[in-house]
Amino acid sequence: MSNKNITFNTDAGVPAAANLVITTGSSFETTFTVVDTSNTAFDFTGYTGTSQMAKSVAVGATFGAVGTFTVGVTSALGGKIKISMSEEDTRTLSEGRHVYDVNVKTGSTISKLVNGNILVYAGISSTP
Repeated sequence: MSNKNITFNTDAGVPAAANLVITTGSSFETTFTVVDTSNTAFDFTGYTGTSQMAKSVAVGATFGAVGTFTVGVTSALGGKIKISMSEEDTRTLSEGRHVYDVNVKTGSTISKLVNGNILVYAGISSTP
């Protein structure tokens, strides 16, 4: 599990950037601790989220989604949102560089919270 601290500016329309690593055959989980531009915990009350990843094949080119993350607000007032993927789902990922994003929605407003690269490494050991 990893934790990433990011700043979310809803007025700028630009997502934060954070790179991640997934090892196939392992459970994956990252929690984003989000603050606004005044460095106060972002209030996720009433927000939902979605997140997917795609294999990056070249600059600006990707195939369709190859993985979908479970997204959950773990502390609305504390500005914490988590993405996760099960061991079974990471097992189907191919090695290499991928891209991902996390979108959040409140009412009819959708914002891209964070995006970046994901390096996927093949696991070596089998599941115990």
